[in-house]
Amino acid sequence: MKKIVTALLIFTMVLSLAACGKSKDSDDMQYIKDKGTLTVGITEFEPMDYRDGEDWVGFDADMAKAFAEYLGVDVEFVEIDWDNKIMELDNKSIDCVWNGMTLTDEVTSSMECSNAYCNNAQVVIVPADIADQYQDTDSLSGLRFAVEAGSAGEAEVEALGLEYTSVKDQATALMEVESETSDAAVIDSLMAAAMVGEGTGYEDLTYTVGLNSEEYGVGFRKGSNLAEALNKFFSQSYSDGSMMECAEKYGVQAAVIEQ
Repeated sequence: MKKIVTALLIFTMVLSLAACGKSKDSDDMQYIKDKGTLTVGITEFEPMDYRDGEDWVGFDADMAKAFAEYLGVDVEFVEIDWDNKIMELDNKSIDCVWNGMTLTDEVTSSMECSNAYCNNAQVVIVPADIADQYQDTDSLSGLRFAVEAGSAGEAEVEALGLEYTSVKDQATALMEVESETSDAAVIDSLMAAAMVGEGTGYEDLTYTVGLNSEEYGVGFRKGSNLAEALNKFFSQSYSDGSMMECAEKYGVQAAVIEQ
């Protein structure tokens, strides 16, 4: 009899734990609403997330603000170490990663991701006066690269067997090339278009070789119902034109994926 009772108790505990786990996932939106804030993990990444005085602006930042309003909560932006983004999500330091995040296998297996919303590529950044020497992947051998730790750019140079140093973020990677601490960098094409070349802060740099093609998505905790809510918001904002209006403000309209 004792064995039967013990077995029933264990079975009840297992069911209880399973129910708690399911509730935790399905109630992620309620968790956000209860605390009244959507906490967004970002890095300095123009034109997606960057500072204008004390405020965070950019295509991703503005869309995150609009999504928070759609949910009826405030928004808070937190700079994160990109290499620790999954851990930051899981321990609830942040509620989502919304920062031009490439939908890699690692990301999609570790996070509940939105539909893709922007096309992108990883591109090589070099000083403009020597750009003609680096027009294909074979020519890149021997260069010392700076790449953001944990980024798609880091994965590309690693796959090519190139020498590289991991840095805090893509903005730092650009500064490494500008200061000649590194010979080259690999960053997102959308960032390159906004920050490199004539009329930018890095007029003496340019981008040459495209290493891949990829798509951006927003990541939430695994099992979160916020991803589905964001997909609905994306569809609505694409249909009413507000997504494209925001994209045009930051010059990324050509990269936006129809929702």
